[in-house]
Amino acid sequence: MATASETPVLDTIAAMTIDSIEHCHMDERTLIQARIAALVAMDAPAVSYLAHINPAIKADFTVEQLQDLLVAIAPVVGTARVMSAAGHIARAFGVTLALADSEAEAIAQAEADSRSTS
Repeated sequence: MATASETPVLDTIAAMTIDSIEHCHMDERTLIQARIAALVAMDAPAVSYLAHINPAIKADFTVEQLQDLLVAIAPVVGTARVMSAAGHIARAFGVTLALADSEAEAIAQAEADSRSTS
């Protein structure tokens, strides 16, 4: 029997993603392009894009390439989906930046606490 987890849905999605990557023979950049294009086509919410930000960064996927991707798929998925995706992607990046800021603040606070107790 599997052990209980506090995040069973996220754990399942992570496992599905790992399985998908292991069985896919695309390079990182092509894989992230396909996944982002699929998210746009589905009109996925911002949280769905959030899971793809770090892999996109690791694949050296630039903002310009993201814009090119949106331009390329616009005639197929439509302008409404592309504009919706742009907003969702911006929100996902905002969350990522907020998390990074929060993490940096926590690290700085931990360092300050460490110095004050030394």
